[in-house]
Amino acid sequence: MTIMLADTLPASCTERLERAGHTVHIAASLKGDALIAAIGAKQPTVLVVRSTKVSAAAMEANPHLELIVRAGAGFDTIDVNAASERGIFVANCPGKNADAVAELAIGLMLALDRRLPDNVADARAGTWNKGRYGEARGLKGRTLGLIGMGNIGQRVAAIAVAMGMHVVAWSRSLTEEAAEAYGVTRCMSPLDVAALADVVSLHVAATADTRHLANRVFFETMKPGAFFINTTRSAVVDEEALAWAMDHHGIRAALDVFEGEPAGKDGAFSHPLANHPGLYLAHHIGASTEQAQDAIAEEAVRIIEAYAADGDVPNCVNLADRSPATHLLTVRHLDKVGVLANVLDVVRKAGWNVQEMENLIFSGAKAACARIRFVGSPSEPPLETIRQLPDILAVNVIAL
Repeated sequence: MTIMLADTLPASCTERLERAGHTVHIAASLKGDALIAAIGAKQPTVLVVRSTKVSAAAMEANPHLELIVRAGAGFDTIDVNAASERGIFVANCPGKNADAVAELAIGLMLALDRRLPDNVADARAGTWNKGRYGEARGLKGRTLGLIGMGNIGQRVAAIAVAMGMHVVAWSRSLTEEAAEAYGVTRCMSPLDVAALADVVSLHVAATADTRHLANRVFFETMKPGAFFINTTRSAVVDEEALAWAMDHHGIRAALDVFEGEPAGKDGAFSHPLANHPGLYLAHHIGASTEQAQDAIAEEAVRIIEAYAADGDVPNCVNLADRSPATHLLTVRHLDKVGVLANVLDVVRKAGWNVQEMENLIFSGAKAACARIRFVGSPSEPPLETIRQLPDILAVNVIAL
């Protein structure tokens, strides 16, 4: 296969892919129109990205593109709807950066409590202020509120519990049993977490449902003087509401992601809240440890290898949870050339739209069972036509 790496991966990954016989094009420096042009020129079967955005235009430039791998957990930088419309698989690498992001979230929590950046800035400026910086409350015994209990949230919870913190959490999928296993107290809503916590840390995906989850009401519900941490996606936070919270509610915050974040790795930078005394900004480095990047790269290569071997796509994010099929057609038949082709010809003429199908081979490879899920209104004439085809053993249809 032809593979294009639109972001930097370790050289070992490129070597591994090339040893497997794949052609690898590195386009880590290309963005926007330049990347689209390269995709059109090289016609890769697989595109691998980290932070690079993949638009519908990039997909239109290459009708041969079959798989996009996001070398990271989130995939909101990829136009997944456009990929689905074109039959392009999209896969991610969940959980591989969980430890790195969790470590940063805990680090930002400690930084807020001990005012570490301000400590360093004053010392470098020649100011000694032990009285101010010796007033930290400490984290042991305080309540950490987690919103989102996926891989990262679970790791943050484990570290915080080990530090002696009490952890409360909300997640749509969090059950009482799971909360007990994680050593956390389950809350019924994000606002319940906000009301109880001395420190709130966000770990939810950016979706239409979570946009501005941390809004004015959320910050009003938080305890005055509490800490707020976001290492997930900027869209989850209403930054105007955060500014109000820092100005009028005593909230102190640390963000690794924020609106208008620069696309490149270096250069000039400005942000309306960058100089706010209640805010620490990091450079979107949550997943940026050598350990995390190596693990993510290995997972990206594993996905490509699986797809090249048998068409399987581990971690695929854009397959339908359930197809719109209305009926299941079961055809037991002799395992001979042309049998299924004849069956599908009848299905086509009947106007049944096939959604999913599989053909199971019995031991000895003498007989098989085709299972065809379709949308349509089955009637007896087409079914009887299939029954009368050569090498058909039995036919059945059930409503789903």
